[in-house]
Amino acid sequence: MENSQPSALGAHASPQAVRTRPLNAVIGAEILGVDLRDDFSRETFEVIRDAWRENCIILVRGQTLDELAQVKFAQRFGELGKVLHTHEGRASLPGVMYISNIRENGKLIGALPDGEMYFHSDQCYIENPSVGTMLYAMEVPSKGGDTIFANMFAAYDALPDELKQKIEGRAALNVYDYQNAATVRGSEPREGIPSFAHSMVKTHPFTGRKSLYFNRLMTHHIVGMEAAESEALLERLFDHQEQDRFIYRHVWKPGDLIMWDNRSALHARSDFDASERRLMRRTVVVKEH
Repeated sequence: MENSQPSALGAHASPQAVRTRPLNAVIGAEILGVDLRDDFSRETFEVIRDAWRENCIILVRGQTLDELAQVKFAQRFGELGKVLHTHEGRASLPGVMYISNIRENGKLIGALPDGEMYFHSDQCYIENPSVGTMLYAMEVPSKGGDTIFANMFAAYDALPDELKQKIEGRAALNVYDYQNAATVRGSEPREGIPSFAHSMVKTHPFTGRKSLYFNRLMTHHIVGMEAAESEALLERLFDHQEQDRFIYRHVWKPGDLIMWDNRSALHARSDFDASERRLMRRTVVVKEH
């Protein structure tokens, strides 16, 4: 079912009101009837923001965004994170990062160039992780490079009571170490890598719903639990989180923009042919207004 809300018209807007519709039965909302370059009304923005909070991810198709337009839209949600490595100056604005396997003069123009990535939540290895990540597709491969999202509200609700009791009040250590630690089960984190222990169950500050907050890519162990017990429990929990019944798989097209809520959604990336070009532009909201 679609929901309608009047929107103010900007220079590029159609007279059609902004609407939302589900991406599937469990996660995500598509936003229709809005051009993100427009200076649309506060009421229109609140429809978009509320859809993001309630549905974990939002998708807006067919957009034509330069860096400034994407930054301006992202800033309506809150404060943007700074990008420390701009990859040979590709980004001209401080809140912009490119995700790409393209090389210019032998050097990558973006981060995270290719390959598969396990499910994770952005920046879960620091004390105050980003609340939202926004990704805009510019060039995509003919096949693969999909982003898969999992609803952690639904995963918590469906968790057996026995497992809810096991993780109640528990924290898990998350580490930033893609090639080791959590991904090579049983290994130890390397010295000096970023890490932080977060509660395994989070309560969303706006919806009040509980979600699971741990993931296969970065969660190393459950704090205060024997290693063997922690490992066995985490494997059960990871398998639970990643069930098809909680998932939406997005096949990208140029002009797609997706924003996900890191407090309630995990995301992963499928592999693709490294010889094909992939270029995405990312902005991150670190604190909501």
